[in-house]
Amino acid sequence: LIFIMHLQEFVTVLVRDPRTQKEDSWHSYIDYEIFIHTNSMCFTRKTSCVRRRFREFVWLRQRLQSNAVLIQLPELPSKTPFFNMNNPHHVDHRRQGLQEFLEKILQDALLLSDSRLHLFLQTQLSPEDMEACVSGQTKYSVADAIHKFASLNRRFPIEDEERKKGKNDAYSDSESSSSGLGPSDDSISCGCKASPASEES
Repeated sequence: LIFIMHLQEFVTVLVRDPRTQKEDSWHSYIDYEIFIHTNSMCFTRKTSCVRRRFREFVWLRQRLQSNAVLIQLPELPSKTPFFNMNNPHHVDHRRQGLQEFLEKILQDALLLSDSRLHLFLQTQLSPEDMEACVSGQTKYSVADAIHKFASLNRRFPIEDEERKKGKNDAYSDSESSSSGLGPSDDSISCGCKASPASEES
């Protein structure tokens, strides 16, 4: 008798650790850490962590909606003129809304097939670079971008299969820093904790 055990697929997403980042002398914004842990076959990496700001979530929702016109996407927390980044209640309310948005998105198989979602969740590429990557205008693929970010993000141990394949080394030598994936990109920080995301324009 052969028993086949089907493991239930899961995707855990946490939006946490809101931080105020200085854009310039006059402007600041808050970004949030997005932590993913999953056993889903849809994901290139099973554990990842990036930082994103609110307007990048807005961009993601617009792109997902344009590619899945028949699906009614969940709403983001409303962008209110009264939002005060110094008010912990306001910030946590938005964080909670962003997490609920991602939780609903990740339950939809059609949305999970969109490469932009994976680049958003598992790399620190800017929206412009994500668009370029998805439309084939970069020398790196979506999978390359995710592997490269993972190899630079040392917070999590490299998964066994990746160590065996030696894939991380293969990407690190072939990309120039101008690709947006090289180590010179200071928004790719170890464990998402150190430096602010500086890619947004």
